[in-house]
Amino acid sequence: MTRARPLALLLGTVVAAAGLAAAGQLMPRSTPRPIVVGAVFPLGGSTAPLAQQEELGVRIAAELVNADGGIGGRPIALDVRSLERAQDAAALMATLRREGAQVVIGAYASDLSIAASAAAANAGLVYWEAGAVADRLTGRGLPMVFRVGASGTNLGSNSAAFAATQLAQRLGKPTASLRLAIVAADDDYAHSVADAAAREAAAAGAPVVLRTTYDLILPRWPQLMARLAEARPDVIILASHIPDGIAFRRAMLAAKLKVGALIGSTMAECSPDFAGDLGADAVGIFASDRPTAGFQPGVLSSEARATYQRLAAAWSKEGGPAPVSSPDTTSEYGAGHDEEYGITGPMLSGTTGPTEEGLSGFSAAWALFHDVLPAAAGHGALDAERIASAARGIDLPAGSLPNGAGVRFSSDPATLGQNLRATAVIWQWQAVRSYTFVWPPSYATGSIAMVPLPR
Repeated sequence: MTRARPLALLLGTVVAAAGLAAAGQLMPRSTPRPIVVGAVFPLGGSTAPLAQQEELGVRIAAELVNADGGIGGRPIALDVRSLERAQDAAALMATLRREGAQVVIGAYASDLSIAASAAAANAGLVYWEAGAVADRLTGRGLPMVFRVGASGTNLGSNSAAFAATQLAQRLGKPTASLRLAIVAADDDYAHSVADAAAREAAAAGAPVVLRTTYDLILPRWPQLMARLAEARPDVIILASHIPDGIAFRRAMLAAKLKVGALIGSTMAECSPDFAGDLGADAVGIFASDRPTAGFQPGVLSSEARATYQRLAAAWSKEGGPAPVSSPDTTSEYGAGHDEEYGITGPMLSGTTGPTEEGLSGFSAAWALFHDVLPAAAGHGALDAERIASAARGIDLPAGSLPNGAGVRFSSDPATLGQNLRATAVIWQWQAVRSYTFVWPPSYATGSIAMVPLPR
């Protein structure tokens, strides 16, 4: 994706302002002083295509707020930096602080976000997560770290709750007899999802008959399938990445392992790669994920619907990829290959709006730029402490953001800064390369089908 930089003039203003400040000079009164916001994403490397979509969503949010007059007349100036290695986070945050930033938004991938948030907190900056889901991000008691979107807990809990409340009855079993297996890649992101699924299963009274992990480099699928066959689960909850999630399903079919349902708790089963590559072998499988566009319009407030339409128009104007395209350069196909699959679903009905990553980045940034920063600016100097304090006071009901979420941040040290009104949904691949939202009911665009799993 070609990255436009419509804020280049503002970035030039930021640099000039920094130079004047260093020289002890004052800017002309007629020139509103920009509000510098750092933005860090892995804009190179294997995750760049999806990270760029998230960054574009953030950038559009800044553009729309600036078009509305900025923050008390002051424009937002995004200082966009590429962060591709966790070990570079500390130096980058120190640089952003020196150049006038008080808040930094990022960073797409959980490993980078964990490093970036710690470095930002150490530098006295607010860190605002735009997409990563690992629980550890908001599980360290860092008072300057916030996440608007779903955590691994949201996604894993959603899967187990869905299994206990919806799938058990369709499999003709009481919840107490529903046999669950939880399988996860061995990394922070997948462990967050699996831990939450296990907790929710225990709370619901659904027995977990097997919980296991696999190595991303050497997964040993035949041995894993043998263990699953021995455990005889009714439902498998899988926390994987894209290539290994596809490989897991292929290994199931090779082993002739049949279960009542397979729920991918992000990210493989949510990807066009999954359905595009597997075709009929993906049909019937569920995915637990952050919302995309296309759910029931009544989920959004009238203001959020209007904001979504502005986002969709800007996304198209900026040349953002269509929602069906979720390029993954780690796969054998290369960037942009998903367009050939012809994925269909409610996200595509009457809209040319953003991808899931774009919607996540925009919604997180909109909460910061449209709600938090104006609240902070109304109470004096716009410094990190005031921004964090304003964030803690935000109370927006569900449906206030374009992705269907509300905003209320946790004050519990175990989940400090996590949005308690983040949204997660379940969708199902119900035909070859075609999906529908099935749960919760407020988001559903169709009914649950194919339980037990056909193949």
